[in-house]
Amino acid sequence: MTGLFGTDGVRGRANEYLTPELSIAIARAASSRVSKPGRVIIGRDTRTSGPMLEAALAAGFASAGLDVALAGVIPTPAISFLIKDERAHLGAVISASHNPPEDNGIKLFDRRGMKLSVKEERKIERLVGQDLPPVEAVGGIRPLEAAAARYASFLIGTIDADGVDLSGMTIAVDCAFGATGGIAPHVLRHLGATVVELNTAEDGARINQGCGSTHLDAIRTAVEANDADLGIAFDGDGDRVLLVDRDGETIDGDRMIGIAALHMRKIGSLDPPLVVTTIMSNLGLEETLGRHGIGMIRTPVGDRNVAQAMVERGAKLGGEQSGHIIFSDHSPTGDGILTVVKLLEIAHESGSDITSLAATIELHPQVHRNVPCRAPFEAAGAPQVQAAVREAEAALKGRGRVIVRPSGTQPILRIMVEGEDERTCAEVCSLIEEGIRRLLL
Repeated sequence: MTGLFGTDGVRGRANEYLTPELSIAIARAASSRVSKPGRVIIGRDTRTSGPMLEAALAAGFASAGLDVALAGVIPTPAISFLIKDERAHLGAVISASHNPPEDNGIKLFDRRGMKLSVKEERKIERLVGQDLPPVEAVGGIRPLEAAAARYASFLIGTIDADGVDLSGMTIAVDCAFGATGGIAPHVLRHLGATVVELNTAEDGARINQGCGSTHLDAIRTAVEANDADLGIAFDGDGDRVLLVDRDGETIDGDRMIGIAALHMRKIGSLDPPLVVTTIMSNLGLEETLGRHGIGMIRTPVGDRNVAQAMVERGAKLGGEQSGHIIFSDHSPTGDGILTVVKLLEIAHESGSDITSLAATIELHPQVHRNVPCRAPFEAAGAPQVQAAVREAEAALKGRGRVIVRPSGTQPILRIMVEGEDERTCAEVCSLIEEGIRRLLL
């Protein structure tokens, strides 16, 4: 089987594309990279299909001779922590991240807590569907005790500054009916904040529906209604986060990276003085960092690409505009709750607030559009689409950027236009969108 893995694991309609049979085959194939005896930790988000796929995945691993520890409903980055804490050999998360409830997915992590490389995924793909040799010893399956509590303690322990106290601060938190609902409010209350909870129930039928980091209207309304100092919105599995200030303005991943980079540079912990982002990150971030002697390296879209480049360059900080932020001194993967904790710590140390710190990161206007498309990879390379991109770039007269790329997680083409003013960006973006829609018709 080829083309099984996308930019963030296997993902598709549960029980239609991602079936129990496929899950068992993936688990057995992935087990081939682990010497026996070995251990694997499985976590999941709240989706209705999660327990079904968890049972299948666990059966697949156990039938291949691996002992399985079930962490239950828990954020994706918690598995990265637990792999290292438990000295496990492999980790798996059953989640479709920000996708709708009917989808699900499987993400695999190595013993370092990092997502498997493309090369490793391709090896697994080639084994899926093959008749693998039987294994004599069958692995056991058991719950992993206190997994969520241990992860929460880890998050609180990442605070390096003394006396971080959020007393008097009101924070609205939207957990998207996903995996962060039982942990994020607890961590913030432990730090002294008054927490307004939104969508914290474990409700897989409503995960990401009109809420969370992909739908910020709910958190904006809560911030205004409760006169909150900050709004926090996670996606369904908690590996990304976006913020909303008290005026309802979005603080995206680029601004969060900028806040952290400038502070780390100031206190001498950004060594080497560079950050890793993707091609989607704002040129304004690059310019702001450059003025402070901080370099910026761009990778293809995907937090795995960012993480691998960080390892190669020894970088301490990286992430995506969408809110996947990696603090490599604490975790090798994007972690939404960890990002919030570190930004609140930075605000405390700076004697400021996150809103004021975000205002120091000057960004250029960007306009984003998504166009539904059955075959986004083929459409992105079509001559008509490329011609529309060239026409759009000509309209910007060398004073902007145009990116058209296929989503690696959904059947859509993503358009981004960056320029000197938002009106021009919107006009150029519409030009490309019209060209793509003509092609699709």
